[in-house]
Amino acid sequence: MKFSRAIVKKPAASYVNGLTTSDLGKPDFALALEQHAAYVEALKQTGLEVTVLEADERFPDSTFVEDTAVLTEKCAVITNPGADSRNGEIEDMKTIIPRFYDTIEYIQAPGFLDGGDVMQVENHFYVGLSTRTNEAGAIQFREILAKYGYEVTIVQLEEFFHLKTGIAYLGNNTVVLAGEFIESDTFKDYKHIIIEKEVEYSANCIHINDYVIIPKGFESTKKQITDAGYNVIELDMSEFRKQDGGLSCLSLRF
Repeated sequence: MKFSRAIVKKPAASYVNGLTTSDLGKPDFALALEQHAAYVEALKQTGLEVTVLEADERFPDSTFVEDTAVLTEKCAVITNPGADSRNGEIEDMKTIIPRFYDTIEYIQAPGFLDGGDVMQVENHFYVGLSTRTNEAGAIQFREILAKYGYEVTIVQLEEFFHLKTGIAYLGNNTVVLAGEFIESDTFKDYKHIIIEKEVEYSANCIHINDYVIIPKGFESTKKQITDAGYNVIELDMSEFRKQDGGLSCLSLRF
């Protein structure tokens, strides 16, 4: 898949009070802004035209735009995020996404869906059932995408917060995977780059055009991906990791 655009949103000052299950301390807001700016520059390096949205203080977690939509070649799906404090983030997307898409679908309650639970592999999508995505939301998503010729496989998560916390598609029938996905029959037919438990944060990486962007500080992951023939960009993600955020969470790529 060739990507040409991305949408990102600057972190708000309220970001430091956002949702988290980590025990890594409070984010440094100034450093988070620096890291976000470096992220935007990396997206540009991969060839993307980046739309940067201004911060929204009402929603501390709104820099994690991935959860608000799923953007495909044929349609956009505005999600219905499963966390009460985040659900209003989609209102902004309802005004932004029509700039780029004529065909827009919506996940409706009682269905809930976070974009972080959705991974696209060419014309096939995987959706994780998590604390933020329920079966009703996943089934709605599958029914929506079937109209456009896409297939959807629903995956029950046992360990990971989001599906893409532990898996990423790198093209060439290759997946980076960690934890519960390593032995999963669902992904057995792909070529595997296996991420060990102690470095599994680095499983959340993003393949864009000729590059794979990975979090900085994970040398074993960098070596595996480089040895597989990919160009790697490393980014410091310390202040986003504190809020359960990974590289994919910070952008909508299409």
